[in-house]
Amino acid sequence: MTTSKAVLITGATRGLGNNLAHQFARRGYRLALTGRSREDLDRLAAELAASAAEVVVEVLDVTAFDTIGPVMQACARQLGGLDIVVVNAGVAFTTPAGKGHFDLIRQTIDVNLSGAIATAEAAVELFRQQGGGHLVGISSVAALRGFPRNGIYSATKAGLSRYLEAVRIETRREPIVVTELAPGYIDTELNRSLPNRPFLVTAEKGTQIMVELIEKQVHFRYVPPWPWTLVAQLLKHLPDSLLAKM
Repeated sequence: MTTSKAVLITGATRGLGNNLAHQFARRGYRLALTGRSREDLDRLAAELAASAAEVVVEVLDVTAFDTIGPVMQACARQLGGLDIVVVNAGVAFTTPAGKGHFDLIRQTIDVNLSGAIATAEAAVELFRQQGGGHLVGISSVAALRGFPRNGIYSATKAGLSRYLEAVRIETRREPIVVTELAPGYIDTELNRSLPNRPFLVTAEKGTQIMVELIEKQVHFRYVPPWPWTLVAQLLKHLPDSLLAKM
């Protein structure tokens, strides 16, 4: 399938963002790719040049909150607007409580929550200016519970999930679609240090599912939907003693 839609992806040079860029490119989207490294962005743009309809790149650190809006506006000008903004940039660190990891905790909050919300705010503002758009936020199954040794990651993803829900309600009478995707374990460098990765899927398969769900403009889905839709319900009621062993 080919399309003339334009999509912006934050954190596009690695992990899910990189694989999402390739998936969208194969479908003929015009791409605006952001990340912290100009070298990595240029390399990715060269890889995608043969398949994507058009590729523009902009350096963006989502913790430099005041730069997000101007960068997004610049991408929109270059592509004649943005149909989809994928709030993807994220980090994950092991941060057991009370072990002196507050610098990592603060970094996680800055990227996964504050940076993600700042990106979404800029996207909604842009969509209102141009008359519509599709906001996509990447949360996680980790938002369901406070996972041991990863409490701050769980907290940031839970916070983002509630924020996206509120934006969806606020914009329900506007031509703005809000999608939340909550991946399980998709094989990227973000989670390869974890001792257990149940129901693991490849990055190619996981991001293929994600793009298909984005194109369907779903409100919320776990990724992959099976078995995580069922597992999520079980996790909500899992005793603390069993959660502690995960």
